[in-house]
Amino acid sequence: MKKLMKSAVLLIIILVGVTAWFATRTPDTPFDTLQADNYKSDELIKRGEYVARLSDCVACHTTPGNPAFSGGLAMGTPVGTVYTTNITPDKEAGIGNYSLADFDRAIRHGVSKDGHRLYPAMPYPSYSKMSDSDVQALYAFFMNDVKPVQKPNKAPDIPWPLNMRWPLAFWNALFTESSVYQTDPKQDDQWNRGAYLVQGAGHCGSCHTPRGFAMQEKAYDQTSKDYLAGNTLDGWYAPSLRNDPNSGLGRWTEEDVYKFLKNGRNEHAVVYGSMTDVFNNSTQFMSDKDLYAIANYLKSLPGNPERDGEPWQYEPQIISGHLLNKPGAQTYMTRCSYCHGKDGMGRGSTIPPLAGATSMLVPSIASAVNITLNGSGRVVDQGVPDAYRMPVFRDELSNKEIAEVLSFIRSSWGNQGRAVTAGDVEKMRKETDPASSEVIILQMR
Repeated sequence: MKKLMKSAVLLIIILVGVTAWFATRTPDTPFDTLQADNYKSDELIKRGEYVARLSDCVACHTTPGNPAFSGGLAMGTPVGTVYTTNITPDKEAGIGNYSLADFDRAIRHGVSKDGHRLYPAMPYPSYSKMSDSDVQALYAFFMNDVKPVQKPNKAPDIPWPLNMRWPLAFWNALFTESSVYQTDPKQDDQWNRGAYLVQGAGHCGSCHTPRGFAMQEKAYDQTSKDYLAGNTLDGWYAPSLRNDPNSGLGRWTEEDVYKFLKNGRNEHAVVYGSMTDVFNNSTQFMSDKDLYAIANYLKSLPGNPERDGEPWQYEPQIISGHLLNKPGAQTYMTRCSYCHGKDGMGRGSTIPPLAGATSMLVPSIASAVNITLNGSGRVVDQGVPDAYRMPVFRDELSNKEIAEVLSFIRSSWGNQGRAVTAGDVEKMRKETDPASSEVIILQMR
């Protein structure tokens, strides 16, 4: 018995030691053995600025009224709120003391300079696919072209024991794929460039890929039908980016995808919700070559007929006569029809159609309710603010009126989305806020 107990104790000590080593170990980086370099060439810094645009660092690390990249954005998670950090080169509050290896570990492995694990609200599972050269360029930009800001970081509002970070080492081992993007020899250069941008720097899967039981992305590339198949996050439905005719890009051409990313709008949709920030500070600044590469890659992803059902078909319907007696019809005519049309077809690329709109076809009612309650953020295209935006109806319409008008829209012109209830609206009213009229447009070179 004594020998058995000694063996058990020894085994426990070994397991604790192995666990502690694994949870606190410093991940390897190719820059560990790299000789010191000042990374100050103008060419490298300029390229790093472009990589920062591709990665949309400003969307999470900049808040209205604060300097660029000084952090502070509140990000809700199932376990509490985390706040984005100061990533300016300030030596006390920011990353000014980070070596290239430290920077790489944070970007591609989710480990800070002092060894603590980053919450995966930071999209390092996607950034892990970024190339060594892009990481070097990004480092050069942040260290030499971003103004240091001494703004302290805010601690996350996550209760103990959920706020412990060491278990994330095991989460990473189970649910992430920490490897640089590998070119697919079966595909051409344009497709591979698009795949690299979508899977890596663009981290599109962070919003558009469904999450599993541990809040992990279910897939990280096109080998799984779950990748980019749509997801509800932070009160918005991020639609499928696959060729699903109802929930995704099935009715879009490559040119439509390019226009949406370049101009923030096309004949099918206008950016809103979280995508507004992505357009304002990222996609509109990308080269046409990269935008077409993204479009080419996304249009190569097959849809899922089992999930999406029969493709939407427009059913002409002018709201008049007996149709005005349907619940929600009068509200639509007085509040919505001037912009979106009596036929639901909108006004070209200026105001999107509601007939066939993804938000009106998918089971999730999040985007439809959120944008009706809270309006849309300001879209700024090439420095010019939008002239038409979805207004805020939070104080103008009751929960019942919003539920009825959305149910009316989701059952008109061939739309077949589920009905919205007053309870759905009330829940969203409590959990969301009106869209801010403030807009962050980062001015770089």
